[in-house]
Amino acid sequence: MEVWTIQRLLNWAVKHFTEKGIDAPRLSAELLLSHVLGLKRIELYTQFDKVVTKEQLDELHKLVERASQNEPIAYIVGKTEFYSLELEITPDCMIPRPETELLVERAIEFLRTRNGKQFVCDLCTGSGCIAVAVAKNYADAEIIATDISDGALKIAARNIEGHQLQERIKLLCGDLFEPIVPQLDMGKFDLIICNPPYVGTAEFEGLGKNVRDYEPKSALFGGDDGLDICRRVIEKADSFLKADAALMLEVGYSQGPTVKALLDEEGCFAQIAIEKDFQDNDRIAIGKKQKVEAQGQH
Repeated sequence: MEVWTIQRLLNWAVKHFTEKGIDAPRLSAELLLSHVLGLKRIELYTQFDKVVTKEQLDELHKLVERASQNEPIAYIVGKTEFYSLELEITPDCMIPRPETELLVERAIEFLRTRNGKQFVCDLCTGSGCIAVAVAKNYADAEIIATDISDGALKIAARNIEGHQLQERIKLLCGDLFEPIVPQLDMGKFDLIICNPPYVGTAEFEGLGKNVRDYEPKSALFGGDDGLDICRRVIEKADSFLKADAALMLEVGYSQGPTVKALLDEEGCFAQIAIEKDFQDNDRIAIGKKQKVEAQGQH
């Protein structure tokens, strides 16, 4: 019988994924193999000569087959890493992207400029990745996270529990701000963060199969120009923000100018900035509210 060591299997899987045009073939191979063997990725390299059992081989074969059909690795192994935190993931929620870590970074930086307990609202929370990453890295944050999907909130609840943040993150099911009862839940917020669905009609057709066929459309599609949800968040944000608070949104690669104009039109934001990601695409829109409510002034 043929002997398969970790090293040999890794080489085979990388070659197979490369031929199939699967994203990040080496990382994909490492994640599947470490999942099947119950090892950390680094341990694959310290146990190169370890022989893999027939059961493990069969299991790996099934998973490689699924990955070859463009099924995302995160859904196959049921977890992903975001902002150096391990999170549970299922097809009920979108897979967190490395680009979204920039939104988390800006949120944490903003909160660190302030004193005392900070009240944060995370809209379209999905897996809870943003809420968990912010709470984990800023101890004085109390967060309300909302999502319209019950399935996504179940995963968010597991991630919050997994990182022992139940005392500081409260989940509410509903459409954007709808489930928030201002006085009951908390007063106004110091920060509102949102990674809304922002893919437009034309762009949706061009998405890779691994995204279009597997991730929830409701978490991706934002109407014809991709900005339906974004508009609704910006329109309502003012009444949920404290006087010196901020709104931070993730936006699509070319949506910066339109979103900046939408924030401008509201007239309540003193500073507006669009920031690009490491690939030089529009990624974050930040609106900082005026410290004093200006009467009849924009």
